[in-house]
Amino acid sequence: MTTEHNTADSINIMALADEIIAGRRITRQDDLSIFLTCDLQGLCQGADKIRAACVGDHVDLCAIINGRSGKCPENCKFCAQSAHNHTDCQPHPFLSTEEFVEAAKMNEREGVHRFSIVTAGRSLSGEEFDAAIEAYKAMGRECNIELCASMGFLNAEQLHRLHEAGVTSYHHNIETSRRNFPNICTTHTYDMKIETLKLVKAEGMCACSGGIIGMGETWEDRLDMAVSLAELEIDSIPLNALMPIPGTPLEHLPSLSEADILRTVAFFRYINPEANIRLGAGRALLTNDGETAFRAGASATITGNMLTTVACATIRSDRSMLQDMGRDVTPPYQANDAEVQEQEAAKA
Repeated sequence: MTTEHNTADSINIMALADEIIAGRRITRQDDLSIFLTCDLQGLCQGADKIRAACVGDHVDLCAIINGRSGKCPENCKFCAQSAHNHTDCQPHPFLSTEEFVEAAKMNEREGVHRFSIVTAGRSLSGEEFDAAIEAYKAMGRECNIELCASMGFLNAEQLHRLHEAGVTSYHHNIETSRRNFPNICTTHTYDMKIETLKLVKAEGMCACSGGIIGMGETWEDRLDMAVSLAELEIDSIPLNALMPIPGTPLEHLPSLSEADILRTVAFFRYINPEANIRLGAGRALLTNDGETAFRAGASATITGNMLTTVACATIRSDRSMLQDMGRDVTPPYQANDAEVQEQEAAKA
C-alpha cells in the first residue's frame, strides 16, 4: 500500500466522519473497503469524533450474572456452557431471588448503570421463567439500577412479561455474519436470531445485540455484521474478541491483535453512529484494559465479575480509567439523587 493511498484514505475517512455526523448513514450499497484500507489512526480518530457527536461522553456500564449455567443443548463452537463441548464449566440451576437482589444491590452501590440476568440454554421457560419475573419485580422494588435480560429465544408474550416486570433492555447476539453463522452453530439459525430481535424492537425494549470477532471469519463478515445490526436499528452492540476456551472447537485459534480489534470497533461506530458500542470479552488484549478502544468509538462496556470482591475492584478501576479520560460514568439514578440534593440545599 502506498503512502499516497494511505494519505488520501485518511482524508476521505475524516470527511466521511463529518458526513455521518451531518446525517449520512452507511448502507450495503456503499463501498465499505475504505474501512479496511485506510490508516488505522485516522479511522480511530474519525470514530471517536462520531462517538462524541452522536453519543457524547457518557459511558454505559453493564454488569451480568449467570442465572443458570451449563448443559446448554446448543452447539455454539465458542461457548464453555454448551453440552457439546468439553470444558470446565460448572453447571448450576436457576439462582434464587435473594441472590439476584444481592447482586443488583452490589452493582448499584458500585455505580453500575444496568444489571442483567443471563441464562444458558435455548430459552428460559416454565417455572424458571416465572421465577425470573418474580426476581425482576423484587429488584425493581428494592433497586434503582436499570434491569436487562438475556434468556435466549423468547416469544412476544414472554418479552412483554419481562417488560412489565421492569426489564428495559433485552440482549440477543447475532454472533457473526449470516454467511459465517452456520460455521459457528447449527442447532439454531441466524434468521431465528433476527426474528427474536424484531420482537424485542416491537415490544419497545432496548435491543442489545452484537457478536464475537476472531472466530475465523473474514473482514467482510465483520462488515456484514455491522451493517446487519444497523439495519435492525440495534441500540447497544456488545463486541467481544474471542478468548479461546480449552475444550471448545475454537480452542486453538490465535488471539486477535490490538490493531484488528480497534479497526473493528472503529468501523462499527461509523456504521452504527448512534448505538452504544459496548466492549465485552477480550479487553485484556487492549492497552490499559480497553482505553484505546474508548478512543476509537466505544461508548459502553461490560464490567464486574459476578458476586466477588474482584467485581468491585474491576468496576472501580473501570470507573477510574474512564473518569481520567474525561468520560461521564454517573448512572442516571445517582445523577437524579445529586440533583435532588442540590435542590434541597438551595431551598435551605
